[in-house]
Amino acid sequence: MNDKSRVFSAATKPVKEHDEGHHASGLAALTLGALGVVYGDIGTSPLYTVQEIFKPGTGIALDAAGIIGSVSAIFWALMLIVTFKYVVLILRADNRGEGGSLALTALAAMTVRHKPKLRLALLTVGVFGATLFYGDSIITPAISVLGAVEGLEVVTPALKSFVVPISLGVLLALFLIQRHGTALVGKLFGPVIGLWFATLAVIGVIHIAQEPGILVALNPLYAMHFLMDRGWQVFAALGAIVLALTGAEALYADMGHFGRKPIQLAWLGLVMPALALNYMGQGALLMHDASAIENPFFKMFPTELVMPMVVLATLAAIIASQAVISGAFSMTKQAIQLGYLPRMVVRYTSSKEAGQIYLPAVNWALLMGVVAAVIGFGSSSALAGAYGIAVTITMLITTFMTFFVVRRRWHLPAVVAWGATLFFMVIDLAFVAGCAIKFFDGGWFPLAMGVGLFVIMSTWARGRELVMESVNSDGLELKPFIADLHVEGMNRVPRTAVFAVANPKSVPQALLHNLKHNNVLHACNIVMTVVFHEVPWIHEDERIELKALGHSFWSLKVHYGFMDSPDVPHALTLCEAKGLPVSHFETSYFLSRETVVPTPGSGMADWREHLFATMNRNASGVVEFFRLPDNSVVELGTRVQI
Repeated sequence: MNDKSRVFSAATKPVKEHDEGHHASGLAALTLGALGVVYGDIGTSPLYTVQEIFKPGTGIALDAAGIIGSVSAIFWALMLIVTFKYVVLILRADNRGEGGSLALTALAAMTVRHKPKLRLALLTVGVFGATLFYGDSIITPAISVLGAVEGLEVVTPALKSFVVPISLGVLLALFLIQRHGTALVGKLFGPVIGLWFATLAVIGVIHIAQEPGILVALNPLYAMHFLMDRGWQVFAALGAIVLALTGAEALYADMGHFGRKPIQLAWLGLVMPALALNYMGQGALLMHDASAIENPFFKMFPTELVMPMVVLATLAAIIASQAVISGAFSMTKQAIQLGYLPRMVVRYTSSKEAGQIYLPAVNWALLMGVVAAVIGFGSSSALAGAYGIAVTITMLITTFMTFFVVRRRWHLPAVVAWGATLFFMVIDLAFVAGCAIKFFDGGWFPLAMGVGLFVIMSTWARGRELVMESVNSDGLELKPFIADLHVEGMNRVPRTAVFAVANPKSVPQALLHNLKHNNVLHACNIVMTVVFHEVPWIHEDERIELKALGHSFWSLKVHYGFMDSPDVPHALTLCEAKGLPVSHFETSYFLSRETVVPTPGSGMADWREHLFATMNRNASGVVEFFRLPDNSVVELGTRVQI
């Protein structure tokens, strides 16, 4: 990645705080929306967490001490990690209102932009953390839907053989509807998840009333004694307890959609109390009837309510799955615009919401991964071994990145920054170690995906650097070229020519071809460079930089953030206010499509160069990505050696 093109000028005006607009839109409506999108994942954790804690491998006895201690550990894990770390601290570390792995990575990298080696290390770690999200995007739909449909076994064991086929049918339908967008069903997300959390709370209260002794789990001493008494088996216990935290990253990742306050209000006002009551309710049930460990969640309900709860749980699981699928689309778009993935087809499924996008390639890749996970693991219990390790490593990376924001951007005292970071890192490392022992039980699955994606993303970023180096080494300087150009004797075409280039200081190859083969120069020539920055949004009044170069040549820089939707024709309309009117009907776009030729040398390993060449060959066209009009584009091929 080219450092100069990625770091946005410090002179840029700060964008308007998102929360202000949120107040105008209605805090209640945004809070309801946050319920559906943000909390679906963590909200379905009660389906399988308690059952996994008492699996034989954890060494936790199914007695009063074990039940109270484990419930206390869950409660305080939710308090420390979700409430204090994410809701109180990390939600404040926004990148112009946006959150998530890549947004935080960009923010941390900007704090050390004058230290190239440290900046590169942060970008490398952050990108690896982002790749782990894709593993979560596969495991969450699989484990959530399986865990919900497994309630059928509580109705009658005879339905067990139908769990996997029904789960696959639900998931297939979910991925098939992605192309149509989620605007219609999205309106139901908040109310359905609201009903889900209300049900969790009510059934929890009912069982707590029957066994009020479980309330001592609110005392953190029970959690401490429970973990200290485990010895080396504490890691097995932590590896199961962490399942209650999966989905915590969504609080931060979805901040740009709803704002900080609605997410905080939803957590503190409903989600946290409902989860706490339900986990305590499951503990109370087990203290009363240890045989309910077969499926403590669905055993909480009377027989006649189990089937309706299977339906509600399945709907909640679908919503949780939709949230991570949409998140994968959004993360991919960010990665493309930050230069870590090749261009892909991006379809906008809503005329009102720019964030509602659909990426066919990502959708079908996720579907194949989810189907493989469901068939390969076969149950939510088996998938629990794979779940957690990617989440905990992401949590650890988030803590690490937040240190640079707290210390270098907020300028808090070193003792505060180091103290908070070390406190949460110790907890995160304990959870990572707890999940690491499940590596051969499925933990390898998301890690293998993460490593594979990291290789792809780092190869693409490095490959683009090599292409730029090759193009720049062979190119002519633009300003001297224009100064020496004898335009009087040339044929002039009464149109505007837009030459898209990566380096604004070099002469576009398409321009040279036009002059050499056609001896033609357009009446107006715009040398355009599109620059993506490590901030989510760029103000409209900062979208373009226009400079006259002489002889009817203009230099145009178009600026976008990693959350913006590139639209070059619209950007050209902004030139009129700066003295250059551009007519859509009299404009031609000249693009260069590079054919990468791997060659021996010091660029990359041979296999990486061939991988990059393949990705470059199959990347989506510039026309679709930048919304250029099809009938006004001329593409010229160029061979580039790396």
